[in-house]
Amino acid sequence: MKTNKVFVYPTETSYAIGCDARDVAAVEKIFKIKGRDTRKTLTLIAANQKMADKFIVATQKEIKRIMTTYWPGPLTLVAPASAYARKNLAPKIIAVDGTIAIRIPDHTIAREISERLGAPIVATSANKAGEPACYSAAAVRRAFKNNEIKPDIIIDEGRLPKCAASTIAQYKNGAWKILRVGPIQL
Repeated sequence: MKTNKVFVYPTETSYAIGCDARDVAAVEKIFKIKGRDTRKTLTLIAANQKMADKFIVATQKEIKRIMTTYWPGPLTLVAPASAYARKNLAPKIIAVDGTIAIRIPDHTIAREISERLGAPIVATSANKAGEPACYSAAAVRRAFKNNEIKPDIIIDEGRLPKCAASTIAQYKNGAWKILRVGPIQL
C-alpha cells in the first residue's frame, strides 16, 4: 500500500531514510528531504534473496556466487532491472542505463520493513546530501531540524556503531568494478 510515508530506520551501517520503492510521491519526498540531486538514483534494500531476484536480472554465476557469499551484509550490487522492476518501481529508482542498486542488509529491522511491505525499500543515508552519516536518531533529528519537509517516522534503535557505508559493486564485462569502497572486499 502506497502511503507517501518516509521513514528513518537503522541498518548495519548507519541510519537510513527510506520508503516503499514503488511509491513515486514518497521517493520524490526523499529527494526533497535530503536535498539530493534528482539525477542520482537511490539504492534499495530487499527482505531476502527471493525478493531481490524478482527485481534484478542476475543470471551470471559470478553474481549469484557473490550474492550467496555476502548477503545479508553491507554489499550493494548494481544489476540490470528486471521487467517486473521497470513496471513496479518508482522511475527514479532505475538508473538511465537500466540498472538498480540493491542489497540485503544484515539488519533485522530493515529486512522486516521490506518483508512487511512486500517490496524493496529505499535505502539512502539519513542525512542531508553531502553531510556525514547519522548513527543515532538524535543526530537524524538534528540533521533535518531546519527542513520544511521531514521524515514521517523515525525508528530509534539507539546509538549504532560507526561503520563504513556498504560497498557498491557492479559485475561488467567479466570483472567486478567497485563503485564505492566499503567493508566488503571483492
